[in-house]
Amino acid sequence: MLNVARRWELAPAAPPEHFARFGDLPAFVAQILYNRGLTDRRQVDSFLDSDGAGSHDPFAMKGMQTAVTRVVQAIARDERIVVYGDFDADGITSTALVVQFLQSLGARVQPYIPHRVDEGYGLNADSVKRLVQDGTRLLITVDCGVSSVAEIAWAQSHGMDVIVTDHHHMPPEMPSAVAILNPRQPDCRYPFKDLAGVGVAYKLAHGICMAFGRDERELAETLDLVALGTVADLAPLLGENRALVRRGLAQLSRPERPGLQEMMLRAGLQRVDAGTIAFALGPRLNAAGRMDSAMSSYHLLTTEDYSEARRLADELESVNRERQRVTVELHGVARRQVQERGTDERLLLVCGDEFAPGIVGLVAGRLAEEYYRPAVVVHRGEVTSRGSARSIPEFSIVSALDECRDLLVRYGGHAQAAGFTVANENLAELHRRLLAIAERELAGLTLVPTLQVDVEVPLSGSSWQTLQWLERLAPFGSGNPAPVLMSRQVRVWDKPRVVGRDHLRLRLAGPEGGAVLDAIGFRLGHLADEIGTHPYWDIAYCLESNQWGDYPPMLQANIKAMRVSP
Repeated sequence: MLNVARRWELAPAAPPEHFARFGDLPAFVAQILYNRGLTDRRQVDSFLDSDGAGSHDPFAMKGMQTAVTRVVQAIARDERIVVYGDFDADGITSTALVVQFLQSLGARVQPYIPHRVDEGYGLNADSVKRLVQDGTRLLITVDCGVSSVAEIAWAQSHGMDVIVTDHHHMPPEMPSAVAILNPRQPDCRYPFKDLAGVGVAYKLAHGICMAFGRDERELAETLDLVALGTVADLAPLLGENRALVRRGLAQLSRPERPGLQEMMLRAGLQRVDAGTIAFALGPRLNAAGRMDSAMSSYHLLTTEDYSEARRLADELESVNRERQRVTVELHGVARRQVQERGTDERLLLVCGDEFAPGIVGLVAGRLAEEYYRPAVVVHRGEVTSRGSARSIPEFSIVSALDECRDLLVRYGGHAQAAGFTVANENLAELHRRLLAIAERELAGLTLVPTLQVDVEVPLSGSSWQTLQWLERLAPFGSGNPAPVLMSRQVRVWDKPRVVGRDHLRLRLAGPEGGAVLDAIGFRLGHLADEIGTHPYWDIAYCLESNQWGDYPPMLQANIKAMRVSP
């Protein structure tokens, strides 16, 4: 990968009155809270409270009363219900949550997750027709559906009611569903707008619970699914998401699902936090839908049979290894296309029939990270092509697709990640328009990734007590990243070592010596020879506890960047 230089940006110091208001907290904690926009005492107390914020009333969400009434009616009439999900971790966990919850109420319900290659994202017209012919009377979409205008209109006209639960960007035209649950609707008064798809599914279950006179605590066993889907989908870990994920992580610390136990065993996980979901469990759940059928991940999450769980976990592990191999191979193909075309364009688009539909998003993500440009990777089919896009904070890719919707068969997503289907005859024009939009929106900007630094501390201040305070700010992820500390004039205590592929192992001390702090710099091995030529370095890092096997935990700086001290 190319090493794109990053600009360090130290967060502005909080005003004196903020530190005075939170005089009971260490100054570095008060500064980090200020960086997160938490300046009110009630907000901060809720954020630091181990139980997190309370859950909002599900009936504050537009369409909830209509949706709950229709589901209750379907259960009473013993109608056939199908839950139609997406093939990523958010969609899989959403499907599992709603199906298992409705089954607990005695509903006649089945899951349906489309095949990524054969059916594509969102409601598929042929699949909807088959479900109508099979006698389905109520279709509940989870993590999809808000863009499926034609498919829902056809379903409704042929006697199958549709309830949409989704969290994606709202398109200009809304489908004619019985009810749409999406807090992003402009006239929805639900106070928290950033629920993941599984979060919206959870709120539907909560509303149904209330309709049956049951308590939300009866949904506690589903919170492991909420945590998995929310973190894997990179939903911001603030507000209600943070509360739900915290409760879900507590459940994942003692997993009851056989499939999760087996998957954690194969991933070598002794404990689960937001980081291990993002980098170990989420990619494994996603791998099934990328390479074949997401239903194997669904069955892994829902089976109660340990022998089946072991078989499915082994299968998923094999699929994930193949996914990793193919991703590396296709990233190389994409890089060559980019380099042949030149890297000066403000948006990168590569296309070919070799780009597997399940891998295009991963390859686009790697290109966006490597070149710091919005990146689109397209699998070219015989008649239509499917693309996946990943973007940078300065550019909303889904807004760009909004401007090109007349060229698209379907599309959907978020500001930073989206997908689409396009007729082949429109592909060249789509490329031209997206490039023009990127040139317009990014004009005058120097496209260099920024390393956001939360607070400056002396290296001697990075202690176990500091780490204990930082851990109260967890879980970390999108919207609430792990705090990045900066220490100046750091000395490298002894000769650095390169470990693994390109990782730097160091021992650090402050300018006056003192306690030594162990450090690891992932993908910073190229600095090993340079370090000895300069006496002092500034480092930006996350403080963490590193434990290996049965050895006691070790305090460690996870270095994000280094630069020579002035």
